[in-house]
Amino acid sequence: MKTNKSFTKRIRVTKNNKVLARKPGFNHFNAKQKRTTQLQGKKLQNFKITSKSRQRFIP
Repeated sequence: MKTNKSFTKRIRVTKNNKVLARKPGFNHFNAKQKRTTQLQGKKLQNFKITSKSRQRFIP
């Protein structure tokens, strides 16, 4: 089965098979926010994905 490339560009799989993704809603419109909240949006967080959908998108 092929890998969904657009999906894999948005996530990162660690060596312990954790799936990390960016927080949603931090694309732009960050100019009026405090600098700390801007930087918090860059942090990756755990992305909950079922094993069935993981096999489908990330073989």
